Amino acid sequence: MPDVKRRNFSISVGILCFTRYASRSKGDFMFSQALIREFKQKLGSDNVFDDAADRLTYSYDAAVLEPVMPALVVRPTTSDSLGQAVRLCNENGIPLTVRGAGTNLSGGTIPNVGGVVVLTNALNQIIEINEADMYAVVQPGVITAKFAAAVEKAGLFYPPDPGSQAVSTLGGNVAENAGGLRGLKYGVTRDYVMGLQFFDVNGDRVKTGSRTVKCATGYNLAGLLVGSEGTLGVFDEIILKLIPFPAHRKSMMAVFGEMGIASEAVSAIIASHVVPATLEIMDNFTIRAIESFSHAGLPVDAGAMLLIEVDGHPAQVEEDALRVESICQNLGAGIRVAKTAAERDSVWAARRSALSALAKLKPTLVLEDATVPRSRIPEMIRALQSIAVKYDLTIGTFGHAGDGNLHPTILTDKRNTHEWEKVEAAITDIFDHALALGGTLSGEHGTGLAKSRFLEKETSPATIIYSRKIKAALDPKNILNPGKIIGGGS
Repeated sequence: MPDVKRRNFSISVGILCFTRYASRSKGDFMFSQALIREFKQKLGSDNVFDDAADRLTYSYDAAVLEPVMPALVVRPTTSDSLGQAVRLCNENGIPLTVRGAGTNLSGGTIPNVGGVVVLTNALNQIIEINEADMYAVVQPGVITAKFAAAVEKAGLFYPPDPGSQAVSTLGGNVAENAGGLRGLKYGVTRDYVMGLQFFDVNGDRVKTGSRTVKCATGYNLAGLLVGSEGTLGVFDEIILKLIPFPAHRKSMMAVFGEMGIASEAVSAIIASHVVPATLEIMDNFTIRAIESFSHAGLPVDAGAMLLIEVDGHPAQVEEDALRVESICQNLGAGIRVAKTAAERDSVWAARRSALSALAKLKPTLVLEDATVPRSRIPEMIRALQSIAVKYDLTIGTFGHAGDGNLHPTILTDKRNTHEWEKVEAAITDIFDHALALGGTLSGEHGTGLAKSRFLEKETSPATIIYSRKIKAALDPKNILNPGKIIGGGS
């Protein structure tokens, strides 16, 4: 989730962008009054926003990309009105971008010029939590953390926990296939989507999946829609798998002299066949930034730190914890085990504040998502350190080391043209190194606009052509979030 300082910088850029728009003729960026009246008739006057200030608010997201002013913003309050909004856009050939909280980091919710932003924040009901069969049915605008808390109150567990969970929505999580700190053991959002109800480009309701553990009916459309970033359909209802809450948890902090040894500890823990619920890494720069921000008592003189939590049956937890402690100590780490739930929660809250803490230090923060096979973490860490030196850039590194998902975070000021050129070159180097190690461009942040131009490096020209054929078949007018993932924007 972007810090206030970063958000203010984005807003300042947005104001400059708005000034450019305002200097042009009003008709270039405004719908006809007849079409606006039709949207108001279908959705209600209070749920259609054509004022410039309102539209500016939804011209950017958490990615460091230029904002784009939409022509209209609409806020459906019912499933039917959501479908009607989609149908109206398609009938009139209007680009449509669905937006939850706008916390995505790849430009997935930046709209198109002349397009419509469809807000889902009014579609925020938890329709059902079924304790007996362990599933839930939700609307796309439900806040992730609120849902997780409601599930826990019912005695169950929803593991996906993106860093933006306090404000991100479940619809956005599904659209981006969001991960989080617990991805190592519990997987990502895709692993919990049992079924979907969504609107196709014509505004017709499509159903896929079910409330049952097994479902082999028809094509796996849910598998196609998860991670599609609103380019193939618009979510209406989501069926999510729930699991029993772990009986016991144990958290610890392992403090190392330098990142290389900490990364070797990560590989050794995984190689020992212990699968922690979370296994997070932080370099010294990030540790100091977080401590200054959160005052959680982190060791600011540590070269690197691992935060580890094991959970499950009490006896197994204790056995796994001892094995992890032994591995870390053999590599020279000091170990601190959380003695109380409050101490545990304080440290994890500090870790979740990493992005906000780093964002306070420079006007522009570029959070990348380099992900490699877990055994290659030490090599990727060394590559990141080398890239920082090569381009003379400040890069704070933290992330979900247990599943190979690192977040190298470049601190800069985009207004410094020379430095920004170095940042862009460094990003390309980061991706190239991740791919050379058998990794991926994006572990959990999606593709959006920011990474679409790199897609061919990881896949192939035929892959992109194949994907565009699917898009063209399902969205002939290319109105569903055009330009995202596979390029080819309107």
